[in-house]
Amino acid sequence: MMQDVAIRLACHNCGQLHVKPQLHERQRASCVRCGTVLLQKGKLNVSAWLALSIAALWVFLIANLMPVATLSSAGMSRSATFLQAITVTWGQGFPLVASMCLMVGFVIPLLQLSQLTWILFFLNRKKYPPGLRSLSRLLALCKPWSMIPVFMLGVLVAVVKLANMASLDPETGLWAFAVLTFLLTFLNKLNSRKIWQLAQEQGVANDLPVNPQAGNYVLACEVCSQVALSDHTSGDCKRCHASVHYRKPKYKSRTLALLAAAIVFYVPANLFPVMFIDTFLGASGHTILGGVLQLWQLGSWDLALIVFVASIVVPISKIVIMLVLYFNDKSGSYAVQRQHTRLYQIVEFIGQWSMLDVFVVILLAALANFGSLMSVMPGHGASAFGLVVVFTMLSAHSFDIREGWSYVDDGIEKEDFEPVETAPTFQ
Repeated sequence: MMQDVAIRLACHNCGQLHVKPQLHERQRASCVRCGTVLLQKGKLNVSAWLALSIAALWVFLIANLMPVATLSSAGMSRSATFLQAITVTWGQGFPLVASMCLMVGFVIPLLQLSQLTWILFFLNRKKYPPGLRSLSRLLALCKPWSMIPVFMLGVLVAVVKLANMASLDPETGLWAFAVLTFLLTFLNKLNSRKIWQLAQEQGVANDLPVNPQAGNYVLACEVCSQVALSDHTSGDCKRCHASVHYRKPKYKSRTLALLAAAIVFYVPANLFPVMFIDTFLGASGHTILGGVLQLWQLGSWDLALIVFVASIVVPISKIVIMLVLYFNDKSGSYAVQRQHTRLYQIVEFIGQWSMLDVFVVILLAALANFGSLMSVMPGHGASAFGLVVVFTMLSAHSFDIREGWSYVDDGIEKEDFEPVETAPTFQ
């Protein structure tokens, strides 16, 4: 029997309601219906997270203030920071490409690290962080768009391409970005739900109990995981004040519109050159596929494979998977819906990696700039491809995978949950 008042937890992928378990270290609780990890308690405490966040913030500043690499040719040399690469791209007449790279490679990661450091500083002192509600909502928006690891991979691809053109020396910024990539990989585990979990562990926030008689609709907050039952299909979270919906309103029309925009821009993204290389021997345009073939001819088959997957396989896969989910969201089959949930999780995970080629282009434009001897400029294909990345990510965020589970009758009781022992993880 369900208790009159209890702490509830809803799966953000299928909507299944659970009684919230108390976890010990190295335990996790998974959804009994779709298998999504609901809660996980790792080894790191707030102090350790704060140390990682402060270290990442300092390394971020070093990475953006110091040059990434120096390119030398015919007695001339060029070095560039990430911000200088953005400035060069803007000056060459491609403000859209420059703006996208500035946001996902500098502004949003800086916001993410600053917010984490602020929140963890107060949590470490067992105090309620000022502005926690607003900051946690902003953190939930920022996290998918922070693309430092993608930029680091783009630096490696650019280095291989430039090494064949002239003498290239890695600089401090490159090593700082490498360290920052590892730090952010760990810190990305700190999503907004994990932040509120840490706040509860520090005793500065609590789950609000849920009265199962309050209504028929489960309103689960995607920011802080607070659950409410209501007779209405939407409202505001009582804990963090985020907008909460039983199902995302008009999600199908938004998803289809964004997918259509991604498909439209995908055609010029592959037909038009993403960059032009101008040397004393002549000018040549390079498409995405042409860049893959160039890496292969240079002997870097591993990077060629990575670029092929990130720039060709991933965008096509995202579009195809989202179309499958869109037209089969009411299958009514438990097995099929579970597969759909896994596919949706894959789309969310791989979404940002298609930005790789855009980062490569701006780095090449900044470093390989020797006037009449050699210069690199972005092409309109880079602008179109950046928009493909943005629209496919927005379509995935707009889609509501929970709707399909509304048509699945699997007989699972709402109060069930399954705590599972796991191997130690860095969390």
